[in-house]
Parts: sequence; C-alpha cells; structure tokens
Amino acid sequence: MGAQLRVYKRRIKSVTATKKITKAMEMIAASRIVKAQRQVAASTPYASELTRAVTAVATGSNTKHALTTEVENPVRVAVLLVTSDRGLAGGYSSNAIKAAGQLTERLKAEGKDVVTYIVGRKGVAYYGFRELPVVESWTGFTDSPTYADAKRVAGPLIEAVQRETAEGGVDELHIVFTEFVSMMTQTPVDKRLLPLSLEVTEDESETAKDKILPLFDFEPSDEAVLDALLPRYVESRIFNALLQAAASEHAARRRAMKSATDNAEELIKSLSRLANAARQAEITQEISEIVGGASALADATAGSDR
Repeated sequence: MGAQLRVYKRRIKSVTATKKITKAMEMIAASRIVKAQRQVAASTPYASELTRAVTAVATGSNTKHALTTEVENPVRVAVLLVTSDRGLAGGYSSNAIKAAGQLTERLKAEGKDVVTYIVGRKGVAYYGFRELPVVESWTGFTDSPTYADAKRVAGPLIEAVQRETAEGGVDELHIVFTEFVSMMTQTPVDKRLLPLSLEVTEDESETAKDKILPLFDFEPSDEAVLDALLPRYVESRIFNALLQAAASEHAARRRAMKSATDNAEELIKSLSRLANAARQAEITQEISEIVGGASALADATAGSDR
C-alpha cells in the first residue's frame, strides 16, 4: 500500500508541474493574440485598398502584363503553404497542411504541375519526412511576422511568376493559410494571388452604373506602373496572410493549452481520490494489524494466567 501511495504522489507532483507549464503558455498566447489582432486589423485595409488600386490600374490599361494576364492553358502552379514554427497548437498546422494537400490534388487533377513553397518548421518537417519536393522554405518568424519577412517570401514567388514556365517559372500563384475568424474559429483557406482576378462583384457593378468611370493616364507608362504596383500587392497580401496565420496560431495554442490545463486538473483530482483511497486502505490495514496484535497478546496473557 505504501509503495502505491508513493506512486500516486509522484504522479500528482508531475502532473502539477505540467499544469503550471500549460497554464503559463495559455496566458502567454492570450496576451499575444491581442497584439496579433491589432496587426491584422491595421494591415487588412491597406491590403484591400492596394488590391483595389492595382485592379483599377489593370482594368484601365490595355497592356498585357505578366502578373495580370490569364494564361490560356496553365501548366505550372506555385503553392505557398503557411504553417507554424512551434507545436502545442492543436490541429493548427495539420489543418493547413491538409488544405494544401487538397488544393494540390485539385490542381493536379486539372493537369497542372504543382511546386510548393513553405513557411514554418512544421510544414517543412512534414514535407521533409515524406520526401515531398519543396522549392524554398522560410522559418523563424511565424508567431510574429514583419513586413520584411513578407517581402523576403514574396521575392522568389514574384520572380517565378515573371519567368517563362520553360525556364522554371509558374503560371499561377496560390497561398494556403489559416484565416482568423474569431477567438474560437480559425479556418484554413486557399486563395489565388496571381494572376490578379479582375472580376467585378455584383455590388460593385450595381454601384458603377451610377458612377462615371475614371480615365487613367499612366506615367511613364502603364507597364511601368504595373511593374511597380504588383510586387507591392503580392507583398501586402502575403503579409496580411502571415498576420492572419499568426493570430490563428496564438488562438489555437491558447485553446489547446487551456484544454491541457483542464485535463491536468481533472487528472490531479482523479489521482488525489486514488491516493486518498490508498491512504485509507493503508490506515485500515494498520489498525487491523494493531487490533489483531492486541487481541493475540491478550489471549496469550490469559493463557499464561491459567
């Protein structure tokens, strides 16, 4: 009984230490979510307005630019997958990897060759373990990305789009990341960044009926303006995606650590009940031994008196 009680106490001590760690990680993740949410809120309007500006320039230009022209039969596609550098975030990275796998299968079914770029150690480890080809990867900044990180990621992708497919270029660029919806909901999404979609939504078309569309005069040329704007467009969209993914990662880690803390508390209660039962059994056994010994001693004394 004594050995069993020591085992329970040792397990309670271990689980209590784990609970302290998960609780601390939960609080850290909760504090970082607020900053990440502010960054997402600050970057989204800029990315949206820049997209609108690039779309306006592209629609007002007759130049067929490499970054806005739809390829009739695209043969090679780039997919940028955004995962996390660290674990302990539930199914955050695995869900993004699953979404990227579904996108890849869909593109391959359309007869397109897919090349993969990855952000985050979890994605790199997943593809490396399965020996899947990766063109380029970036790690070390997923929980707190900066615009410089987004620019570093966007550079090779823009170059790939601008090159001919025969020279290793791509016809389309897609990005897979986890969109931050709320503290409890983060959704993996895939979006096409390039070529830029110039489709006008129904609301915008209804609004345009009552407006006089502007005429654009490009200096030094419309192609030069597109050359300057479209890299900024790609960088801003990737930066917004990285911020969305960072906020989603912190929210997922907070939720996972809260669940781990709650499970640790339940396990401690269960082990405490088992330890109390073992202690009570040990005390009962000791009392029984004392009573039995006293009874045997009394019987021996009575026999000697006779």
